[in-house]
Amino acid sequence: MTVTIVSVLSVAIFILNIFLAAALVFLERRDASSTWAWLLVLFFIPIAGFFIYLLLGRRLRKKTLFKWEGRTRVGIENLIAHQMNELHDDTFYYRHENSKEYKDLIYLHLRNNGAVLTQNNGVEIFNDGREKFEALLEDIEKAKHHIHIQYYIFRLDQLGTRLLNALIDKAKEGVKVRLLYDDMGSRTLRKRHFKELISYGGEVESFFPSILPLINPRLNYRNHRKIVVIDGCIGYIGGFNVGDEYIGLSRKFGYWRDTHLRIEGGALHPLQTRFIRDWNQASTRQDIEYDEIYFPATVEKGETSMQIVSSGPDEEWEQIKDGYMKLINMAEEYVYIQTPYFIPDASFYDAIRVAALSGIDVRVMIPNKPDHPFVYWATYSYAGQLLRAGARVFIYDNGFLHTKMIVVDDKASTVGTANIDVRSFKLNFEVNAFIYDEKVSTELADLFYQDMELSTELTMQTYYERTRMIKTKESIARLLSPIL
Repeated sequence: MTVTIVSVLSVAIFILNIFLAAALVFLERRDASSTWAWLLVLFFIPIAGFFIYLLLGRRLRKKTLFKWEGRTRVGIENLIAHQMNELHDDTFYYRHENSKEYKDLIYLHLRNNGAVLTQNNGVEIFNDGREKFEALLEDIEKAKHHIHIQYYIFRLDQLGTRLLNALIDKAKEGVKVRLLYDDMGSRTLRKRHFKELISYGGEVESFFPSILPLINPRLNYRNHRKIVVIDGCIGYIGGFNVGDEYIGLSRKFGYWRDTHLRIEGGALHPLQTRFIRDWNQASTRQDIEYDEIYFPATVEKGETSMQIVSSGPDEEWEQIKDGYMKLINMAEEYVYIQTPYFIPDASFYDAIRVAALSGIDVRVMIPNKPDHPFVYWATYSYAGQLLRAGARVFIYDNGFLHTKMIVVDDKASTVGTANIDVRSFKLNFEVNAFIYDEKVSTELADLFYQDMELSTELTMQTYYERTRMIKTKESIARLLSPIL
């Protein structure tokens, strides 16, 4: 009897797999590489693959997740239209001629993402976690009206507890504190951990929370953004999350090499807008109104031009990836890339390959150790393949490299949360700053040169001499790369 039941269930699962495969091919209209990867999972592990697909494979419904009704009130909609018209008519005022060279990229982000260009920003670069969080804690201590803080990972370890206590102290003073974290990235967190903060008027929300522990129908779609906005005047964006490993206290990873920006100036308005839209999507209480108190008049803090660009699976286009590719295509001298995961789709790989074959100095830096083994071996495979096109690949040896950065020609750059992989391009909600400034871009390039001194260059000989086991790992990871 038991054997019969098992047989019936097996046949039922197999039939379900057939229907699911048909839906993948004919209804969901995924790209071919992703479709084939899921078909491999479904047919090679037919029972487990079915449940894996239910958790990880279902597409996010294309509906309006992030409200933006208030953008007219704060003038963002009019500013977007105004800048697009002036760029189209070639009447736009550029504070620096360098920015004008990237007119097409600026227009792309305006049209594709509603990303306004601001030209009065001051930017400070952090590549060390201790320095970044000391600066953040100092800015939190000076907050007067509100603190908006959003991280993919927020751990209540030594660093997280210190940051939470600082937020509690400000809430006691009457500062409005709002904390947003991703439910899967911060899966050990519960609302009860913030009981004291909430008791003093603080608010805490999680993005796409689980229905039951470890059961989340939107498991594959995570908010990977890291944003802090203080009083609408100071902002942070970049790769650091909140946890002891990000200040180098992890035995597994050692020193954590990342890049984060502290921003003052006009870019705070779009950064604030991004936080408000994310908060209002997650909020179970009361939405944040687009009030002028959150968008104070910007003060001249510098001359850096930038756009805050976001992307996610709710959008029609892959905005950050499009920006990456346009930036690479505009390079005349060099393209430097730092990323923990280098698993490009075909279009991105072709863009970087063509740049290298065209004589552009292409250099890609990846970590020397995995935080996700499958992802690491897929990264190693694609990096090795780039060597044949003339690119140079460096393996960072001084700990773990988590930076998401591209620098082009000492003139333009981007720093943010988006890795170079399908997950960041299509599945995660990401945010990047695209910067058109020689000073900032040169400083980022100098940091790249410093990291080269702490890296080993991957050569064709070294890559071809890898063991058969490594080749096998690469092959398996490469097949699954479209769904990693």
